[in-house]
Amino acid sequence: MSVLLKYCGHRSLADLQKGASSQADYLGLIFAESKRKVEAQQVKEWLEAVLLHGKKLVGVFVNETTERICEVTRLVPLSVIQCHGNESVEQVAKIKEATGLPVWKAIHHGEDALTKMKQYAHVADGYVVDSRVRGAWGGTGVSFDWAAVPFYLEEAERQSVPCFIAGGITPENVEQLLSYCPHGLDISSGIEENGEKSIEKMIEIEKKVTRYVQCAK
Repeated sequence: MSVLLKYCGHRSLADLQKGASSQADYLGLIFAESKRKVEAQQVKEWLEAVLLHGKKLVGVFVNETTERICEVTRLVPLSVIQCHGNESVEQVAKIKEATGLPVWKAIHHGEDALTKMKQYAHVADGYVVDSRVRGAWGGTGVSFDWAAVPFYLEEAERQSVPCFIAGGITPENVEQLLSYCPHGLDISSGIEENGEKSIEKMIEIEKKVTRYVQCAK
């Protein structure tokens, strides 16, 4: 029994260094309009000063062109592409083919979320289920009703892919979410203090995840 950890929204060299020193499996970088947006060239320079210790980089894009995504992958050694907008099944397939990388699809919690997940079966290599907040694609710090989590996990398991839960996860409430046995956690604002990544908050979350994994064995 294990829980994958993705820390997202690293927006500075210091943030990336903190993420690289954490127990996260994945480090997310946002290449879309957001207060956490970064540029590929900038990230390339940061990586010259950071040892990732085996962590995989996830590039987050929102309704971006395949060409632009390919441009980023030429500069940044991404392991996963995360499509966090309204990308169609065809677009996701095209991005996979063009980059040769696995693609995760973000699904925003709501009435049609499970139907959407089913549409991406055999195309998406994983899912990130996030809160639906008007005017924002993600990174809002708002959680959805986690009672729905088992339904998303069941569909992801049917497709044999991982499902990460995002939105409003903090050191204070992570144990509540862990009780639903998610495949992975995707955390951004919940590991920040004054707009910067917090090593203390990362450690607090990791302690609780480790405790949960040990108890689940």
